[in-house]
Amino acid sequence: MEAHSFRASHRRFGCFALVALALAIPQAAHSAQFRTTNFVIHAPTPALAREVGEVAERWRKKLSTEWLGKEMPAWSRPCPIRADIAPHLGAGGVTTFVFDRGEVFDWNMQVTGSRERVLDSVLPHEITHTIFACHFRQPLPRWADEGACTTVEHASEIAKQEHLLIRFLKTGKGIPFGKLFAMKEYPPEVLPLYAQGHSLTRFLIGQHGQAAFLDFLGDGMRDENWRRAVREHYGHESLFSLQNSWLDWVKEGRPVLAGEKQPGVVLASAELPAAPITVRGQSPAENTNYESAYSRANRSRGGVIRR
Repeated sequence: MEAHSFRASHRRFGCFALVALALAIPQAAHSAQFRTTNFVIHAPTPALAREVGEVAERWRKKLSTEWLGKEMPAWSRPCPIRADIAPHLGAGGVTTFVFDRGEVFDWNMQVTGSRERVLDSVLPHEITHTIFACHFRQPLPRWADEGACTTVEHASEIAKQEHLLIRFLKTGKGIPFGKLFAMKEYPPEVLPLYAQGHSLTRFLIGQHGQAAFLDFLGDGMRDENWRRAVREHYGHESLFSLQNSWLDWVKEGRPVLAGEKQPGVVLASAELPAAPITVRGQSPAENTNYESAYSRANRSRGGVIRR
C-alpha cells in the first residue's frame, strides 16, 4: 500500500488572511531547541522553546484524554515543531504526517503567531489533528477534521468562527450537507468550511458527546454511507433532515446543548444584518446540483493528500 502524505491543517487564525504557505509561516531565526517526550521545539529563544514544548505536552495529554478517554502512548519519534512567535504575527499552523499500512508517522508541525495565540489556539488545534490521525489511521472528512480541531481553540477564535458562519449563511455561501459530507479536498475558499464544520461539529457533539461523535465518524468512513450513519447515530433520516435541524439550531442562536462541556458562543441576531439564514440548495434536488460560488484565488490554504 502506498504511503499517503497528509497535510492536516493550514490555517490562518486572527486576521483570516489566505496566503501561500511560504508567507503564512514566516522564515525566522530558530536559535533555540528544547526536547520533550513527544516534541522537539525550534524557537527564537530558549524560554519560548521550553514553554512551547511544555504546553504542547500538556495539550497532548489533556486533549487525547478528552477525546479518547485516555492519554495517547508516546510516539516512537518526537514531532518537530518550528515555532515562529512574535506579537505582530498572525496566528496559524500546518501539520503534516504520513499514513502507511495502518501506521501514522513522520510528524512535522509549524506554528506561528503571538505567544498567546500559539499557546491557546494554534497548538491545541494542530495537536488535535495528530490525535485524530492516531485514532483513525486515515484522513478524515475535511469538515469534521477542521471542525473538531476548531472547537478546542480559545474563545476569541471560536467567536470569530461563529460570526463568520452567520455572514456566510446570509450571503449564500453555506455548503449543503450533501456536498459538505462528500468533500475529500478543501474547497477553493476554505473559511466557510471551517465555520460550518465547527458549528456542525459542536451541534453533533452537543447531542451525545465527543465519544459518540468519534464513533459516528468511524462508522461513516467505513463505507462512506453518511446517510445511514446519520440515521443510526443521530436519528435523522437523511443529510437534508440533519441540515434543517442544524439550521433551526443556528437560527435559535445556537443555545448550549446537553452534551457540551462548556457554554458555547451565542450570538444575538441583532449583531448581524437582517437577512434570511439559508444554505444554498435546501431541497434534496437542489443539493445535488449545487455550484460553489467561492473565489478560486485562494486555493493555497487548503491541505492535500499527496500520493
